[in-house]
Amino acid sequence: MDTLRRLHRRHLMAIPYSSLAYDIADGIDVVDLDEDALFERSIVEGRGGACYHLNRLFHRLLRELGYDVTLLAGNTTEGRAAFRTDVEHMFGRVSLDGDEWLVDVGYPGPIYVEPLRVCGTVQAQYGSQFRLVDDGPGIALQRRGVATRWGVVYTFTTQSRQWSDWKELEDNLRAILSDPGRDDSREILCGRAVENGQVFMRQRRYLTVRNGREQVRTVTDDDEHRMLVSRILSGNLG
Repeated sequence: MDTLRRLHRRHLMAIPYSSLAYDIADGIDVVDLDEDALFERSIVEGRGGACYHLNRLFHRLLRELGYDVTLLAGNTTEGRAAFRTDVEHMFGRVSLDGDEWLVDVGYPGPIYVEPLRVCGTVQAQYGSQFRLVDDGPGIALQRRGVATRWGVVYTFTTQSRQWSDWKELEDNLRAILSDPGRDDSREILCGRAVENGQVFMRQRRYLTVRNGREQVRTVTDDDEHRMLVSRILSGNLG
C-alpha cells in the first residue's frame, strides 16, 4: 500500500492537470487514443492533460505493475449540465490487501492526494476530510476543509467501465465545439499537488488548498495571471 500511496501522490505533484495540453483544434479524442503518443506529451514532456489522459495512463501504469485496477466513471453537477452524460469523469479503483481504494490523478479541483479507501468512515489527508455516502443508486464523494462544510466532489457507481463508455462524452464534446454560436475563448483550467495541498487556476479564479485551508481570489492582472498559470504548469510554486 505504501508504494501505491507514493505513486499516486508523486504523480499529482509531478504532472499537472491542464486544459492547455491539447489543442482542441486538432479534434477531441476520448476513446481512441494513441497511448504511446499520449505518454510522450503528457508525461515525458510534462504537459499533463485532462482526466481521460492522466487517469488512462495511470490505469495502464498500475496494470503493468501488477495491480488489480478497475476503470470507473463519475460525474459532477457542472459536468452533467455541460456534457449531458453521466459517464463524464474517469478514475479508478484498486483492490489491494483486502481493501478497495479509489485512485484519481486527473481531477481539476481539491481531491484526495493519496488513494482513498472505500469505506464508511471519514478519512483525513493534509488537513482535508473525505467521506463516501449513499446517493440514490450511486455513491457521493464528499470533501470538507478546515473552515468549509461538506460538499460533493463527484458521484459515481462501482460499475466496471471500458474506454468505449466515454463515446457519448466524446460525441457531445464535439457537438459543443462545432456549435457556431459558442464562445471561442479557450478555457483555462490547470492544477497540481504541492507538499501540503493543491493549487488550481480556473479561468481567472486562483484557488489554493494548504493544510486543509482554502484561499481563493480573482486574478485581474494579465501578467500575474500568465505567471501563475506558468508556475502551475511548470511546478515552480515555491
